Amino acid sequence: MDDMTTFRAVLSPCIGICQLDDDGLCLGCHRTTAEIARWSQMNDDERLRLMEHVLPQRESNRA
Repeated sequence: MDDMTTFRAVLSPCIGICQLDDDGLCLGCHRTTAEIARWSQMNDDERLRLMEHVLPQRESNRA
């Protein structure tokens, strides 16, 4: 099996609203500056955990 067949691309949650709130979270994607900076070094599991659990929780806490 070729390595490319098992690759899962997890796209950035960035929506182009790049402004930090008072808590240091991006108003658009809800990531911290550290998470934004590390995104390209994260593996798919880390990215998926953020996308499926952490970021939705932060978004619901804002509402």
